[in-house]
Amino acid sequence: MLERILSVVIKEFLQVLRDPKMRVTIILSPLIQIIIFGYAANTDIQNIPTAIYDLDNTKESRAFVREFEYSKYFNIKYHINSDEKTKWLINRSKVNTVIRLNRGFGRDLQGNKSAQAQIILDGTDSNTSGIVLGYAKEIAARYASRVFKARKNIFLDKKIEYAEVDLRDRPWFNDNLESKNYYIPGTMASIVTVVALLLTSMAIVREKEIGTMDQLVVSPIRPFELIVGKIFPFAVIAFADILLIIALGVLWFRVPLRGSVMLLFIGTIIYLLTSLGIGLFISTMSATQQEAVMSTFLIFFPMSLLSGFMFPVINMPRVIQYITVFNPLRYYIVLIRGIFLKGVGVRVLWQELLILLVMGVLVLSFSSFVFRKRLG
Repeated sequence: MLERILSVVIKEFLQVLRDPKMRVTIILSPLIQIIIFGYAANTDIQNIPTAIYDLDNTKESRAFVREFEYSKYFNIKYHINSDEKTKWLINRSKVNTVIRLNRGFGRDLQGNKSAQAQIILDGTDSNTSGIVLGYAKEIAARYASRVFKARKNIFLDKKIEYAEVDLRDRPWFNDNLESKNYYIPGTMASIVTVVALLLTSMAIVREKEIGTMDQLVVSPIRPFELIVGKIFPFAVIAFADILLIIALGVLWFRVPLRGSVMLLFIGTIIYLLTSLGIGLFISTMSATQQEAVMSTFLIFFPMSLLSGFMFPVINMPRVIQYITVFNPLRYYIVLIRGIFLKGVGVRVLWQELLILLVMGVLVLSFSSFVFRKRLG
């Protein structure tokens, strides 16, 4: 039995690796994807194109503007003096933000009144606008606190103390709140998924297209041996890809790997059972390689979107959250981020490992049953 399985394994390796395009897909494609995501998938918004519309032009308004100018978040590119210029800049995406100060801003501060400032945002990108608004509120609050302390020292006894809240942040697991540390582990999970699905989905259908399926059917190879021989090479290739992108993420992008490498490998092997099983099912049901590729991406994109890779599952509608329970990529992303960023082990991640194992056994068993039935 081992000799027959080994023959199929060698055949699959040779068939995959002798194709130059397939070698590029297997080796270079995952590396290119992780590099692109590492640099492009960045929510650390800085240098926001900003225009200043200061109708007051007092030392107080200029001090307020300097707070934005000296921060790393806002890049003051224009000083304007009309509402039409505001519309022109935002309509043409020249700026993302306009900070407007009406006349009387400085007078209100001098008279111990609440001075008003307006921030105008390009709301076409709601996520970016929300982040920018948070930055602006923080800067305005810091300026207001400084003004309050200065006015208090002028009008009140300096010895009088007033209660205030001093909020000091201490992020765990991602000290500098770098988005690449969050996205790159998720990208690793997505890449290993698409590689396993894509390669396995073409395993059986390729035999149908080139006309060698009938030869395999009449050969002494049993269906179980054929399945193992077909799946094993792609499991090795997917595992090699995850090693490459882990090395790139850790050594190039400096993503911390705080947990057990062995647990990460074990979790990846368990997760591959599900991915390979889905790919085998697609390959069994497809008539052509083109159909297999289209079916692969038809399954992969919902898996990715409902996995928590880009959008937190907890923010999704309740019905969608129930659907994500059946998504294996969701649990693998929790597993890989927990190992990379939090450094947690089996004591914390045993549920994800168990769910992935159960899913993998069920999906692979069902796909094997369908394959045997169609083969018969």
